[in-house]
Amino acid sequence: MSDAPGNVLWRVRERSFQLDRPIVLGIVNVTPDSFSDGGNVFSAGTAVSLAEQLIADGADVLDVGGESTRPGAQPVGVDEEIRRVVPVVWALRGTFPQVPISVDTVKAVVARAVLDAGASIINDVSGFRLDPEMAGVCAKAKAGVVLMHSRGTVSEMATFVHAKYRDVTAEVSAELRERVDAALAAGIDAEAIVVDPGIGFAKRAEHSLQLLADLPRIAALGYPVLVGVSRKRFIGEITGVTIASERDAGTIGANVAALARGAALFRVHDVRGTRQALDVAWSVIRRVSPVGD
Repeated sequence: MSDAPGNVLWRVRERSFQLDRPIVLGIVNVTPDSFSDGGNVFSAGTAVSLAEQLIADGADVLDVGGESTRPGAQPVGVDEEIRRVVPVVWALRGTFPQVPISVDTVKAVVARAVLDAGASIINDVSGFRLDPEMAGVCAKAKAGVVLMHSRGTVSEMATFVHAKYRDVTAEVSAELRERVDAALAAGIDAEAIVVDPGIGFAKRAEHSLQLLADLPRIAALGYPVLVGVSRKRFIGEITGVTIASERDAGTIGANVAALARGAALFRVHDVRGTRQALDVAWSVIRRVSPVGD
């Protein structure tokens, strides 16, 4: 049994998180075509209302996304992505100044704009693969970063085009290490880095399940681990629930298992249920003595 989250820091610009309990990132999608809640948030005012509820339900971070990575999604232009996310970041920062804002983007120009607007964290689902300037932008701003494992372009990464592995955990670990090394070489502080194995991205259900089982090997890279399993396709395959928004119970099960295997951060739609489940599970896990004690 893992004892993660453990007593480590995550530095995100103006503050640091003590990762001594599970950290929940509440999802604020401002895309019209996200797989679960696309089109639900059209304006900064709607985003603020959603964020208020997420914070009341126990979110530690607000994670804003302006470009869908669902299967078959088409890339969004820089100007359109900025139009979607920057007003939302301004509004959230002004309304909730104590809550760190993460923005999910693969574009350095967008990252620079949202960091200027008050975001603290860049969550790059390409792990800095798709834009060579991204790492430098984040380093200059001293942003917290989430480096997620994926393969292919934005249009491909949620498909099975690149889901070919001999040892999925070994290969994902090695590819994440490459992305971490690129971040460090660009001047990003080691304490600013979180890694994400990219559950469901270029991975079939069996790959996602194996990675969750093998999370201690991902944690062995030496960085806090975030998992984003919320309402994913593999949960539907296991449970038979075909409507993504009805997969919250399965999501909670996967997140509790991930917590027990070493994950420290959890990106979710259903903050209330996840917060309660993780807090109870963590209260039990932290009291379990290692074998031999």
